[in-house]
Amino acid sequence: MNVQYEQQGNYLIPCIRTKEQEEIHLGVWANRHRRYLKQYHRVRYYNLLTSERLYEYLDGVECQAENLFEQTVKSLAEQEQITEKLKAENMILWVQKM
Repeated sequence: MNVQYEQQGNYLIPCIRTKEQEEIHLGVWANRHRRYLKQYHRVRYYNLLTSERLYEYLDGVECQAENLFEQTVKSLAEQEQITEKLKAENMILWVQKM
C-alpha cells in the first residue's frame, strides 16, 4: 500500500481519503436502528462504519421497515373495515379508526 504524506509544520500527516459515496437520506427507522446499533452492538456498528457500508446497510433497514409498516397499517385497516368509502361518508369516524 502506497501512502503519501503531507508536511504540516514538523509533522508528516498521511493523506487519507475515503471513496465518494452517494448521499443517502436516512429516515426515522434507519436513525432508530443506527442508535440501537451504536448503543447495544458497538462492534457491529463500528465495523460497518469503518468499512463504509453503514449507510448502505441502514438504507436497507429503512426500506424493510417502511414496507413492514405499510403492510401492517393496510392489514389493520382491513381488519377494522376502514375503507375509502367510509372516509367519504364519515370523515370523523374514519379519523378515529385510523
